[in-house]
Amino acid sequence: METVVLWRPTGPAELRLVEESGWRRWPPRLPEQPIFYPVLSEEYAVKIARDWNVPASGVGYVTRFAIDAPFAARYPVRQAGGRTIRELWVPAEELDEFNDHLVGPIELVHEFR
Repeated sequence: METVVLWRPTGPAELRLVEESGWRRWPPRLPEQPIFYPVLSEEYAVKIARDWNVPASGVGYVTRFAIDAPFAARYPVRQAGGRTIRELWVPAEELDEFNDHLVGPIELVHEFR
């Protein structure tokens, strides 16, 4: 099976919910979060976790996960700024189906304080 590797800058509350899922699912979005946006670059995920999550909550994490490539292709890559700032935008109401196409566990790869 062909997969795509994605990263997600994650705060402590979201990471706790991922851990509770057995590292297999992203939690539902909050009402003010209409989009789940994993990123295509580890460097970009590190920047968000370090520069945004740490000031907001004292800690920032970067997670990595794989998803079935043909399924991921249904979500266009969005450029959220510079050339290397690329994200997939998954509507909140499609997150359960997105989770069903994860391949393997979600992995914690960086922690910043």
